[in-house]
Amino acid sequence: MFLAKIFITRRRSILDPQGKAVELGIKSIGLENISDVRIDKYIELKINDSVYASAVQSIEKVCNDLLANSHLEDFTYELIEL
Repeated sequence: MFLAKIFITRRRSILDPQGKAVELGIKSIGLENISDVRIDKYIELKINDSVYASAVQSIEKVCNDLLANSHLEDFTYELIEL
Protein backbone atom coordinates (compact mmCIF):
# COMPACT_ATOMS: atom_id res chain seq x y z
CA MET A 1 0.00 0.00 0.00
CA PHE A 2 1.18 3.50 -0.78
CA LEU A 3 0.24 6.94 0.48
CA ALA A 4 0.15 9.51 -2.32
CA LYS A 5 0.67 13.17 -1.45
CA ILE A 6 -0.49 15.18 -4.44
CA PHE A 7 0.21 18.87 -5.02
CA ILE A 8 -1.85 20.59 -7.71
CA THR A 9 -0.71 24.08 -8.58
CA ARG A 10 -2.02 26.69 -10.98
CA ARG A 11 0.43 27.59 -13.69
CA ARG A 12 2.23 30.85 -12.95
CA SER A 13 0.58 32.51 -15.93
CA ILE A 14 -2.90 31.84 -14.47
CA LEU A 15 -4.45 34.50 -12.24
CA ASP A 16 -5.00 33.37 -8.65
CA PRO A 17 -7.78 35.61 -7.25
CA GLN A 18 -7.98 33.69 -3.94
CA GLY A 19 -4.23 34.08 -3.45
CA LYS A 20 -4.45 37.81 -4.22
CA ALA A 21 -7.33 38.22 -1.74
CA VAL A 22 -5.32 36.48 0.99
CA GLU A 23 -2.29 38.60 0.16
CA LEU A 24 -4.39 41.77 0.54
CA GLY A 25 -5.69 40.42 3.87
CA ILE A 26 -2.15 39.80 5.05
CA LYS A 27 -1.17 43.36 4.16
CA SER A 28 -4.28 44.67 5.95
CA ILE A 29 -3.06 43.15 9.21
CA GLY A 30 0.24 44.94 8.86
CA LEU A 31 2.47 42.22 7.46
CA GLU A 32 4.21 43.91 4.53
CA ASN A 33 6.99 41.33 4.25
CA ILE A 34 4.80 38.58 2.73
CA SER A 35 4.07 38.44 -1.00
CA ASP A 36 3.28 36.14 -3.91
CA VAL A 37 0.59 34.19 -2.05
CA ARG A 38 -0.70 31.20 -4.04
CA ILE A 39 -3.66 29.05 -3.04
CA ASP A 40 -3.37 25.60 -4.55
CA LYS A 41 -4.58 22.09 -3.70
CA TYR A 42 -3.08 19.33 -1.58
CA ILE A 43 -4.66 15.88 -1.69
CA GLU A 44 -3.77 12.64 0.06
CA LEU A 45 -4.99 9.22 -0.96
CA LYS A 46 -4.02 5.62 -0.40
CA ILE A 47 -3.33 3.19 -3.23
CA ASN A 48 -3.85 -0.45 -2.40
CA ASP A 49 -1.02 -1.84 -4.55
CA SER A 50 2.30 -3.46 -3.68
CA VAL A 51 4.12 -2.56 -6.91
CA TYR A 52 5.62 0.94 -7.09
CA ALA A 53 5.39 1.22 -10.90
CA SER A 54 1.73 0.25 -10.84
CA ALA A 55 1.02 2.78 -8.10
CA VAL A 56 2.73 5.45 -10.20
CA GLN A 57 0.47 4.59 -13.14
CA SER A 58 -2.60 4.84 -10.92
CA ILE A 59 -1.65 8.18 -9.44
CA GLU A 60 -0.80 9.69 -12.82
CA LYS A 61 -4.11 8.50 -14.28
CA VAL A 62 -6.16 9.95 -11.42
CA CYS A 63 -4.28 13.26 -11.66
CA ASN A 64 -4.51 13.51 -15.45
CA ASP A 65 -8.10 12.29 -15.77
CA LEU A 66 -9.74 13.69 -12.64
CA LEU A 67 -7.85 15.93 -10.23
CA ALA A 68 -5.84 18.39 -12.33
CA ASN A 69 -7.05 20.55 -15.19
CA SER A 70 -4.23 20.05 -17.68
CA HIS A 71 -4.90 23.42 -19.34
CA LEU A 72 -4.50 25.42 -16.13
CA GLU A 73 -2.71 23.30 -13.55
CA ASP A 74 0.38 21.19 -12.99
CA PHE A 75 0.77 18.39 -10.49
CA THR A 76 3.54 16.72 -8.56
CA TYR A 77 3.30 13.93 -6.04
CA GLU A 78 5.16 11.89 -3.48
CA LEU A 79 4.53 8.18 -3.05
CA ILE A 80 5.31 6.72 0.33
CA GLU A 81 5.20 2.98 0.88
CA LEU A 82 3.18 2.15 3.99
